[in-house]
Amino acid sequence: MLEISPEKVCFTIIKAREFEVKDAVTDPDPGSNATDDGMYAVLESHRDDPVEEELTSFISSLSVDEQVDLVALTWLGRDDGDLGDWSDLRSQAMDAHNERTAQYLLGNPLLAEHLEEGLSIMGHSCEEFEFNRL
Repeated sequence: MLEISPEKVCFTIIKAREFEVKDAVTDPDPGSNATDDGMYAVLESHRDDPVEEELTSFISSLSVDEQVDLVALTWLGRDDGDLGDWSDLRSQAMDAHNERTAQYLLGNPLLAEHLEEGLSIMGHSCEEFEFNRL
């Protein structure tokens, strides 16, 4: 039923968690040496955030069908339907698809949770993937 592999969804979930924990910028111009500022900048959401860039690049590199599945899984995970509505959710996601899919998904503050729940409803889990990665 999924055009995207569960492993790719799990990777997106892990990166989305890293992105979601970022805090507001407290020092817009941190020291040139990371040890000078106590490494706090990595926990803040700067314009050139490497986690955001990696996640945006990854989502943008997916095929249209894979991007549509990510959006539909997000909707499924936020209770916009149930497993019986999958083809309708996917069809709506296909109709709404455009080149801003990554930005749309990253605008969801609960992206990781919604994707994880959607994946679970589809009968998949990230436990093994996370165990092998972490």
